[in-house]
Amino acid sequence: QVQLVESGGGLVQAGGSLRLSCAASGRTFDMYRMGWYRQAPGKEREFVTSFNWGGGSTIYSDSVKGRFTISRDNAKNTVYLQMNSLKPEDTAMYYCNSGHYGGLNYWGQGTQVTVSS
Repeated sequence: QVQLVESGGGLVQAGGSLRLSCAASGRTFDMYRMGWYRQAPGKEREFVTSFNWGGGSTIYSDSVKGRFTISRDNAKNTVYLQMNSLKPEDTAMYYCNSGHYGGLNYWGQGTQVTVSS
């Protein structure tokens, strides 16, 4: 089992910034990817960004490219999402996700981000 705990959400005005954190614990030795997804009210969950833990490509959705940055602290098994130039359409519940060899996926409980206009 893997536990993912997100934090850092909140209310911010348009144009502002927030930094989300996701701390992973438990069975992390076979984790190969981590990322962020989001789900706005009445919409499906959508991909935001992810990277391969062992190195390699980082990808972003077109809607956040140039504004959001994913980073990590290997020693802490923690992933961060720096969100700049926030827009009202970024309002959503943000979920941390981990992918593991063997096909397992884990999700955090989510952290709410609300951007006011």
